[in-house]
Amino acid sequence: MYRFFVEENQIDGDRIIIRGNDVNHIRNVLRMKPGEEICISTGEKLEYHCVLLETGEEEVTAQIRYVQEKDLELPSRITLFQGLPKGDKMDLIIQKAVELGAAKIVPVAMKRCVVKLDQKKEASRLKRWNAISESAAKQAKRMIVPQVAPVMTFDQALREGEDCDVLLFPYELARGMGQTREILGRIRPGQSIGIFIGPEGGFDREEAKQAKEAGASFLTLGRRILRTETAGMTLLSILMFQLEQEEEENGSISG
Repeated sequence: MYRFFVEENQIDGDRIIIRGNDVNHIRNVLRMKPGEEICISTGEKLEYHCVLLETGEEEVTAQIRYVQEKDLELPSRITLFQGLPKGDKMDLIIQKAVELGAAKIVPVAMKRCVVKLDQKKEASRLKRWNAISESAAKQAKRMIVPQVAPVMTFDQALREGEDCDVLLFPYELARGMGQTREILGRIRPGQSIGIFIGPEGGFDREEAKQAKEAGASFLTLGRRILRTETAGMTLLSILMFQLEQEEEENGSISG
């Protein structure tokens, strides 16, 4: 069943009004007709199962059949601070990060980044990146659309990361899988997590020093050097498994 996102103010009694780009998608791409069913989320734990009533040119009207409480989000809010990669790699990184449960993606201009976005390019890229996030959120049946933030400097990203309970810094000079296991093993559902991933050239030593001073936990992801588009996905996959497993076990115990 197709999923769409709306704001709370688009719900009027037992009807939901869909506007914007989704109208064209429903009418002209999916070619949906009145009577077909869709799911709608407002970013909360509630999922609205609806049937289409009208598919107009400016808006689509759906009637709520029933409301289901669902918790499809990770029990921890994860922010991915991603060093700007070359080419279109950021498109893939955003798509997969959203599928794996990241709540926010922050592109970061680091010292070894090859890409330098000017203001005009950044605005168009940001619009594209958020569209990719929305599409991935629909495909993965997320309850929210993760935000892709405007590009930050490394200093700005570190300050943003101060709000996280845990700050993870996979670093190629870090050693010891035992230490990585210990660091990740201390993370509990409900804690907010920030992940810093370097660009193709890795982190500059000064950036690593700043991160350590900011309280980041350095860890290794193995003996092999991972590409920038692989490293974040690896850590997100580990965290997704760990957090959901612990949440499920705790739920079984309390139940």
